Amino acid sequence: MKRRTFIASGAVLAGGVVSGAPLAFAQAKPEQPKVAVAVGGKNLFYYLPLTIAERRNYFKDEGLEVEISDFAGGAKALQAAVGGSADVVSGAFEHTLLLQAKGQMFREFVLQGRAPQIVFAVSKKAMPNYKTVADLKGKKIGVTAPGSSTSIMASYVLAKAGLTASDVAFIGVGAGAGAIAALQSGQIDAIANLDPVMTKLERSGDIRIISDTRTLADTKNVFGGNMPAGCLYASQSFINKNPNTTQALTNAMVRALKWLQTASGSELIATVPEGYLLGDRALYLDSWQHVKEALSPDGLMPADGPATSLRTLQAFDQTVKGKPIDLSKTWTNDFVKKALATVKA
Repeated sequence: MKRRTFIASGAVLAGGVVSGAPLAFAQAKPEQPKVAVAVGGKNLFYYLPLTIAERRNYFKDEGLEVEISDFAGGAKALQAAVGGSADVVSGAFEHTLLLQAKGQMFREFVLQGRAPQIVFAVSKKAMPNYKTVADLKGKKIGVTAPGSSTSIMASYVLAKAGLTASDVAFIGVGAGAGAIAALQSGQIDAIANLDPVMTKLERSGDIRIISDTRTLADTKNVFGGNMPAGCLYASQSFINKNPNTTQALTNAMVRALKWLQTASGSELIATVPEGYLLGDRALYLDSWQHVKEALSPDGLMPADGPATSLRTLQAFDQTVKGKPIDLSKTWTNDFVKKALATVKA
């Protein structure tokens, strides 16, 4: 199998903005072979392409040594990048908008998910008489971490019902067994989390789902359009200084996305770490069927995705309201297009 890593011409990228114009590429090695990636909840299907690229050695094939640090949620991973301990974040696209609102320029360069996969549910035990979202006022809602995509989704659902984040208490519960324990033990009244956590809670009869974004249809119903989810993003300065490295990361992720389109259940089980399965292989595979459609088949950002994300944040987040956000500076498909033209699964 032949692979080629491409570099955008320095003259095009040095200006600080990746344009939509065709770029001239040539073979080149990564400027920074060692890359630190921060992720919030690596075991989640939301970030499965990252795990596939790592476990199937796609990063190594591109000449990269990628060190992945796992945090309790996307907001924590973002902080690692802003603080300088991570070069790249595997996180939610909307964080690039929040960062720009604070004067920090970060850009998405390969999409992992075309739907958020987040499920918002109430505890049947804590809220047996739940009727509407308004009933959540004064309740404790478990999210992976405050400020993460799970709390953003929950905040948006609350806002549509006339509630604000201050009307509830968001509690960080992580993205694994701890989240399940928090719900089952009564520490929280509701939960916004992802698979396989939510399928396990649904199977055990512990929750009642009130909003679901695991399919494209459900996502458009909740957000009114395509809502980009997990992605790789980095500071514009990192991309400017390391276009070959960025391309190599993109190549590996596109290979992972392509592999996931045709992988069998047994191949998936054999690839991910045992700890991802939550002790139940059958449940993991069932969860995979729930979210498979939500993963991007190619890594491309949908044309209306960034605007949907901004509209969602503007509905409830004071950080973004009234701020002049330049969406064109928060994402690019340039690296993915080059990867799609050359990378084989």
